[in-house]
Amino acid sequence: MQKNEKLQAEVDEAVRVLRAGGVILYPTDTVWGLGCDATNAEAVARIYALKRSENKKSMLVLCASADMVARYVNRAPGIAYEVMELATSPLTAILPGAAGVAANLIPEEGTLGVRIPDHEFCRRMLRAFGRPVVSTSANVSGEATPAGLAEVAQEIVDGADFVVNPVFEGKPTRKASSIIAFGEGGEVKIIRE
Repeated sequence: MQKNEKLQAEVDEAVRVLRAGGVILYPTDTVWGLGCDATNAEAVARIYALKRSENKKSMLVLCASADMVARYVNRAPGIAYEVMELATSPLTAILPGAAGVAANLIPEEGTLGVRIPDHEFCRRMLRAFGRPVVSTSANVSGEATPAGLAEVAQEIVDGADFVVNPVFEGKPTRKASSIIAFGEGGEVKIIRE
C-alpha cells in the first residue's frame, strides 16, 4: 500500500469510530488529542470521564474550514475569521454563539473554542467526517500535556476506541495553540500566547 492509501485507510477508520460515537486518540498540528463527534453528548461525556474533568472551557473543536466554523457559531465577528485565516501558527479562537454542538461542550457564556488545523491527517478526517471533532489534550486533567504518543498515559490509550498510527503525526509544534477570544462586537482578548 502506498503512503497515501495507508493515510486514507487510517482516516476512514477514525471516521467510522467517530460516527459510531467512539473516542479517538490522534495527532494534530500541536499535541496528541482525544477526540469525538462534537455533536454527540454521550461521546463528549466519555472524554470528560477519561480526563476526569468537567471543565467545558478545556475542550475545543477542530473544523475543516471557515465555512464549517460558521455552521457551529452564529455570532462570531468577521475579524475572527480574518485573524484565523492570517494566523501563521496554531490558533484557537473562542467565538460567541455556539450552536449545533453537544450542550455539554458549551460553557455558560455560550462560546465555542475552534481551530482549523494545518495537519494532513486532521484535514482529511474533518472533511470526510463533515462535522467538528472535539480536540483536547490527551492527558488526565491537571497532569502534563503529552507532546507525543509515547508520553500519553496508558489509561488514556486504553480508554480510546481507536489510536491513530503515529506514522501520521507529521511535524507538530508539540505545544498548545495560542488562544484568542473574540466578542460579538469585535473585542479581542489574548488568553494564551
